[in-house]
Amino acid sequence: MKPRGEVTIRPATEADHDAIWSILKPVYRAGETYCIPRDITRPEALKDWFNRPFTAFVAEHRGRILGTSHVGANRPAGGSHVANASFATHPEARGKGVARALADHAKSWAAAHGFRAMQFNFVVSTNDDAVHLWQKAGFEIVGRLPGAFRHPDKGLVDALVMYAKLKE
Repeated sequence: MKPRGEVTIRPATEADHDAIWSILKPVYRAGETYCIPRDITRPEALKDWFNRPFTAFVAEHRGRILGTSHVGANRPAGGSHVANASFATHPEARGKGVARALADHAKSWAAAHGFRAMQFNFVVSTNDDAVHLWQKAGFEIVGRLPGAFRHPDKGLVDALVMYAKLKE
């Protein structure tokens, strides 16, 4: 499935829950990229995805939801000027530009909402596609957490902290 034409990013609604869960479920069940219990339930996952201070979005192409993100403050108070975001794409849409569209949208949305930078606190180092994509989108690796993630197949692997300035 290669999206032709524009991928539209819009705020997610309750009507999108089934599509979002169909994207998140295989990612969470695999246990290779997020610090989320592999057996998380649908209600728990959706509550987490839509939980404040984050705003959830979907990437849509020709009426089909191909990806989702949520963007919000990384930390409260003194850290509230730095955004954080999470992303997931439908398995059939991976490598098709959907995640890049979501990343570009997240950076634009965060800048428009007054955030000065965006930080990813915990990018699993073995998630090569994500690391490469975030670097192409302007994020730098600013930290490495040795053995911080328990990968289901590879054992203890590093997690990366990635950062991009959004405005001066």
